[in-house]
Amino acid sequence: MALYEERLSKDLARIREEVAILGASVEKALRDAVASSLNGDRRLANQTVIDDHPINRRTREISRLCYGFLAVHLPGAGHLRQIASILRLVNELERIGDYAVTIAREALQLPHPPSGLLREEMEEMAGKAQGNLERAIAAFIDKNADLARDTKALAAQAKSRSDLVFGDLVKESESSSEKIQYLFDMLIIIGRLKRVSDRAKNICEETLFTITGEGKAPKVYKVLFLDPENNCQSQIAEAVARRAFPHSGEYASAGRTNKADLKPGLYNFLENQGLALGPVKPGILDPDPEKVAAYDVVVSLQGPISDYLPAQPFRTSYLEWDVGAAPNGAGEAEAEAGYLAMYREIAARMRGLMETLRGEEAN
Repeated sequence: MALYEERLSKDLARIREEVAILGASVEKALRDAVASSLNGDRRLANQTVIDDHPINRRTREISRLCYGFLAVHLPGAGHLRQIASILRLVNELERIGDYAVTIAREALQLPHPPSGLLREEMEEMAGKAQGNLERAIAAFIDKNADLARDTKALAAQAKSRSDLVFGDLVKESESSSEKIQYLFDMLIIIGRLKRVSDRAKNICEETLFTITGEGKAPKVYKVLFLDPENNCQSQIAEAVARRAFPHSGEYASAGRTNKADLKPGLYNFLENQGLALGPVKPGILDPDPEKVAAYDVVVSLQGPISDYLPAQPFRTSYLEWDVGAAPNGAGEAEAEAGYLAMYREIAARMRGLMETLRGEEAN
């Protein structure tokens, strides 16, 4: 048994050593690709593309070692978890190497290095991407769960930053004499830098899985519900979502105006259904694109979303649910029946949405 453990530890150490070398090679490829773009260094860009071949070979070698480890040692849970994580991590590193190649190839297409605001933003994004990658790899090599958690949080912030840079590129295209091809190339470079941070986040999650067995937490989706005055359908939808799927999402509702009170009898209906968790006050929609972009899904429950928002953020999905008009001028019994029908329709649609986003385990 001692010899078996010694051989197992030796083979695992060999694999981890190869991963460390691969990580260092990918870090260098990214640094070189960014430098070639910022400095117009065509020699370095071409060399970065060529140097991706050894990265791909080492990736395949690590995969071979991992599968050989599984065949020879038939490892238990702990070692099996490590090998599974290494296989996924190696795939992340290979993809980052591919991003470096893309950045280098785009550098060769740029008529000149970026300047002004775009250069500053690219330098900032590149610095964050490189830092996130280096910390993520270090966390895995050093088996540092705290560093993995900290880096995961930092890498998650890169998403919103890349959206802002995209907006600046659009403005540049409207006010600049630069050819569209230059701006398109810059957009690709910025997008790949953002993806590096995404991959660094994934590496951190694999590190945590290896060290602690902690799996990736299911995503919590941000959903915004709309009706014209935020005083009927959207209030029901928000209340239904909060009660039925409290762990699957974060929910809000709003309207174009908030001059009206809740529709007559609505609060009593919500209370009777166990949906009123406190005072309910209509709120007004803030159409700021950055704030709207924070939502994964925006749902209009009355009218087209274009009546509320002029543009759709790249990563936000819009849905329009026709759940009927508010029961205006009806008697108490008729209003109650109208709210109940609306509630049932919204609850069914809400379940369909959350099960689509999170699966049957949505809760």
